Amino acid sequence: MAPVPVSPINVGHIDDVQELRKARPATIPERFVRDMTERPTLATALQPPDTVPIIDFSRLVKGNKDEYKSEMLQLTRACEEWGFFQVINHGIDLSLLESIEKVAEDFFVLPLEEKQKYPMLPGTVQGYGQAFVFSEDQKLDWCNMFALGLEPHFIRVPKLWPAKPLKFSETVEVYSGEVRKLCQHLLEYIAMTLNLRADFFKEMFGVAVQAIRMNYYPPCARPDLVLGLSPHSDGSALTVLQQGKGGSEGLQILKDNKWMPVQPAPNAFVINIGDTLEVLTNGKYKSVEHRAVTHKEKDRLSIVTFYAPSYEIELGPIPELVDENNPCKFRTYNHGEYSKHYVTSKLQGKKTLEFAKVESKKPT
Repeated sequence: MAPVPVSPINVGHIDDVQELRKARPATIPERFVRDMTERPTLATALQPPDTVPIIDFSRLVKGNKDEYKSEMLQLTRACEEWGFFQVINHGIDLSLLESIEKVAEDFFVLPLEEKQKYPMLPGTVQGYGQAFVFSEDQKLDWCNMFALGLEPHFIRVPKLWPAKPLKFSETVEVYSGEVRKLCQHLLEYIAMTLNLRADFFKEMFGVAVQAIRMNYYPPCARPDLVLGLSPHSDGSALTVLQQGKGGSEGLQILKDNKWMPVQPAPNAFVINIGDTLEVLTNGKYKSVEHRAVTHKEKDRLSIVTFYAPSYEIELGPIPELVDENNPCKFRTYNHGEYSKHYVTSKLQGKKTLEFAKVESKKPT
């Protein structure tokens, strides 16, 4: 959520997908219709026998020796082989999860003119609208977003914090504080899976950057033609997703070159490794491409938290994870520069990570 100078970007007309849904046009507007190669094959995206690993957080925190060891092995496998995992028994009060879901739902059902008081301007990623749109012919996602920078406070844009619904800001503050603590604890255990000190990432990250984004995917008459969210990896260190109850199954991850659906377990968070951790671990733990698809009859709500190092931090592979068998894959760079690069690039797989890669030397 790096502050980005507003530049004159012509994004053309962007239809609000909730308003489109109400109008029920005979055909899907062309800007939402994906090229044949990008369209989701909904009928064949069957649940494979293997599923995203589930981590019982309570076993890490207060399990006996065997439970702790088993869960740490599961966490290591999740980070190495999947880049995604679910966390159950995370310790965050379930009433708080219900509260954040309620205020998010209440925001998205506000009249359009009320939501447009908090516009996401072209080239920025805070406010209401569509992010990562940089041209008038770019394909659009079947999704409305509302995003806010949270920590440190200088990234906040107070005029974008909505007056309605009531208790929106208060609920976001409390929820985000709890999710921040969860991220800090998860990074302690992830550090230990790498044989690093538990506080390694906490000391390295400084005052961590945190942002929240609420995504609303209305039903779509032709889910086979559109995407809810374009394929991408996250620029964060960790991303925490809460899916609204009763919504459609929408999240898909790219596993073994196939799109695999992920159905969150009840009251679980879905966690994914971001580009930043891929760089720090020198590729041992990889960020994974993911996307969202839509449903003909059901809507979907997700609440996503991004957690990353301070913008001032210089990032590169951790020296302990580089050796002759694992040569350095990424250069050292300023995290603020990478964040700016990420939010000013359209979502396109893992392309933004090329920013950090060490250029391979051509043979002479």
